[in-house]
Amino acid sequence: MPSEVLTTVWETQGLLWIALAAFVAGIVRGFTGFGTAMVFLPVAGFFLSPIVALTVLTVMDFFGPIPLLKKAVQDARWKDLVSLLIPMALILPAALWLLSYADPQIFRYLVSGLAICLLLCLIFGLQYKGKVATPMLLSIGAFSGVTGGFLGMPGPPVILFYMAGPYRAAVVRANTLFFLFSFDALFIMVIYILGFMELEAVFLGLAMVVPIVGGNLVGAKFFNPEKERVYRFAAFCIIAFSAIKGLPFLD
Repeated sequence: MPSEVLTTVWETQGLLWIALAAFVAGIVRGFTGFGTAMVFLPVAGFFLSPIVALTVLTVMDFFGPIPLLKKAVQDARWKDLVSLLIPMALILPAALWLLSYADPQIFRYLVSGLAICLLLCLIFGLQYKGKVATPMLLSIGAFSGVTGGFLGMPGPPVILFYMAGPYRAAVVRANTLFFLFSFDALFIMVIYILGFMELEAVFLGLAMVVPIVGGNLVGAKFFNPEKERVYRFAAFCIIAFSAIKGLPFLD
């Protein structure tokens, strides 16, 4: 059985492109603390079904940022994280159930569309200068549960919140790292409980651990919290390229 699964993984259509996307997504995650899904899913969605693509993403992405978490502990805002994670965990199962009925083409349009919307908000300088209250964090967490479960992209609501707020690059990177890492762990548990987990997808995700961990380490090497403008510009460019590339009519 394992040998048959490994053979299926090796024969996956577009395997090299998927591996390259995992490596580039790792670089982005290591440098910015986010962006894995926005880089990986538009490419993986071209070759894999939505549930399989999300399973591969989550399995590989669970291991990818582990080398970066220890250093990010001191920069994270833990109270924010708790308020974001609780509603996300409650909404996630329902959103995943909806995804199981989604059309792959619609899924790809929505993934790219969400990434483009995030990008436009950041480019036009959307900012929030008011007080960050708990109800706001709970709402953002709930919305990320919807986008995470249905589109595999829990990051955009949280990323937009942090990058539009008065937060240092180190805080943005640390909180998004921990939030997305927690999402991956919850996602794996939920798809297993709901019976959506496919063994081939898990093995393919494990095969992508090497390129994504390598990418994370490369990206972290280039991260400099003092170069805020470079940090944001690089994130914008990568999100834009990935989102546009993933649009089905450009196939």
